[in-house]
Amino acid sequence: MKYDREGNFVLKSLETLRIMGVLQRIALCYGIGALLIHYLKTQGALIADGVLLLGYWALMWAFGGSDPYSLEGHIGLQIDKMILGENHMYHGEGIAFEPEGLLSTLPAVGNVVLGYWVGWFVQRNRQSPTMLMRLVAAGSILVALGLIWGIAFPINKKIWTSSYTLYTVGIATLLLSILIYFIEIRNLRAGTYFFEVFGKNPLFIYVMSGVIVKLYGLIIIDGRNFYGWLYTNVFQPAFGNYTGSFLFGIFHVLLLWLLGLWMDKRKFTSGYKRRFPYG
Repeated sequence: MKYDREGNFVLKSLETLRIMGVLQRIALCYGIGALLIHYLKTQGALIADGVLLLGYWALMWAFGGSDPYSLEGHIGLQIDKMILGENHMYHGEGIAFEPEGLLSTLPAVGNVVLGYWVGWFVQRNRQSPTMLMRLVAAGSILVALGLIWGIAFPINKKIWTSSYTLYTVGIATLLLSILIYFIEIRNLRAGTYFFEVFGKNPLFIYVMSGVIVKLYGLIIIDGRNFYGWLYTNVFQPAFGNYTGSFLFGIFHVLLLWLLGLWMDKRKFTSGYKRRFPYG
């Protein structure tokens, strides 16, 4: 379902229905990552992860033509066109291109496997005084490897390059190290509950962010759907274009936070369970 410019709900045509997307990418990556970890165990999954990252680079270099790292030259584009079809791909870049494409799912699996390893390492070594230092070292190494590899294989989210995988996992690991130090070890928990609310039901809140916008289409004011009316009649006149747009986004973040808060108070939890017991 979608709504047109007049705010009327219309059925999406199956002939142009997009097949892939963020949730589909998450499902594929978690599914493949889980199989690798289950059958190959942690060390074997890391080796397989390396093969996927290097293999993806090799495929792009071998079959990408003269400009393998562009949207048009990306080998994954040809695979997606052949399997998914142009009508079922994302067109937001001006051409048929799938940012959650089939081939680029392979290096994205690397984020899941490396993320699992980080979580496994933290849980296994939480009583070790050197755990945090090793975690910082691992994150720094991943960032450095991503930047170095990025010289030959540019860091690029659209085609999810292998260097992008290492770089982003490294940054996430460093941020996790900082959070563990201040929240778990130093016990500085003031203000953290706001973010816990999002972490306890992240996927549901993500889905609802799209559902809420769709529901706006059911409310018509002065011939416009409520989404556009709310911005042009409340936020834009009061705060201007840029600040108004920013606060319009913040308004929806807080709206979703209230939904997460309601779920948390009623013990509806699908993500975060409890803190790691440090100290």
